[in-house]
Amino acid sequence: MKSNQVITNLEQVTPEWLTAVLTQSGALIEGEVIDFEANDGSGHWSQNAQLTITYSNQALGECPTRLFLKLVDTDTGDGEFFLPSEVTYYTQDYIDLPDAPLVRCYDGAYDAAQNRYHLLLSDKSETHIAAYDLLPSLAHGQAVAEALATLHAHWWGNERLKQIGATFHNAAHIRRFVEIGTPGIPYVQSIFGRRLEPHWSELIQKLFAMLPDALAIRSQDSTHFTLLHGDPNPGNLLVPKVGERPLYLIDQQPFDWSLTTWLGVYDLAYVMALYWRNALRRELEIPVLRHYHQTLTTRGVKNYAWEQLYNDYRLSVALMVPIAVEYMRDGGDPDWNEFRFGLVQRTLTACDDLDSWQLLLSSSQLR
Repeated sequence: MKSNQVITNLEQVTPEWLTAVLTQSGALIEGEVIDFEANDGSGHWSQNAQLTITYSNQALGECPTRLFLKLVDTDTGDGEFFLPSEVTYYTQDYIDLPDAPLVRCYDGAYDAAQNRYHLLLSDKSETHIAAYDLLPSLAHGQAVAEALATLHAHWWGNERLKQIGATFHNAAHIRRFVEIGTPGIPYVQSIFGRRLEPHWSELIQKLFAMLPDALAIRSQDSTHFTLLHGDPNPGNLLVPKVGERPLYLIDQQPFDWSLTTWLGVYDLAYVMALYWRNALRRELEIPVLRHYHQTLTTRGVKNYAWEQLYNDYRLSVALMVPIAVEYMRDGGDPDWNEFRFGLVQRTLTACDDLDSWQLLLSSSQLR
């Protein structure tokens, strides 16, 4: 449900406002909110608050007692901006998809003049946790594949994407997406150099040089493009405290330079090549990709051959290297460098394992 008023600070939240938005969303049929308690905090790119709601005695309806309020300033302060697509993610893109792996959204609004938006979501903290410390298993990988395939299949292909006016990125945007991480290259080499495999420094340079054209060539056929989540890192996967399902994909929060419409396997490459340990990825990636392909087919995606999906995954894995290197464009951070080295090491290892470089060479020969 979308409203007009954007909440920019917690002081604007009142029982009257909560009553209005919960009534409009259909969660409150009768009665009113008479009080609430707020436990405020912050995320990496947002302010947030957990709200505990008290209703009048005659209240009827779903009447959620625990809500999560997210407040976002889309101006990051360094000349870059978040797109407002997280609002449409919850309030528009998948509202007609009954089993979408999204938490319930009760209200959302975006104001371009203020560069602000808010979301009022169901609080799942009693039943779910972020997957930061989860050691991935085949069952977990299949649950992630199902969740992503559910979202991807819903907006699969040119005709579906045109219905919502989705952006098909041109060559200039694709080049910017790759090159945004270029300032990180010298810091990867100077800080991590002795820990890199001998051929990796040259490989990084070649990937940055060749990926824009290879991606532009692939984008000439957008038959199997879809809306991306874009950042399904472990912190954006809410997993049950018990079992594997339901799994929720949160924080769909792209920058203005991000890819938002692309190959769906990009999201799986983001999960497995960036974040899974090398040995675990080698063991699980084919079964997970097979499950993703099967789920797409079950959900009506046609004529997307396994061989094409696998090569699209190899291309997407190569694209994870600039994403990993981009983290170092700030010159490095002693508190985060070990984490960032892991991203670089895992993505380059995946490129070697999947021979992604050879795929790029083949693409360049098609020009």
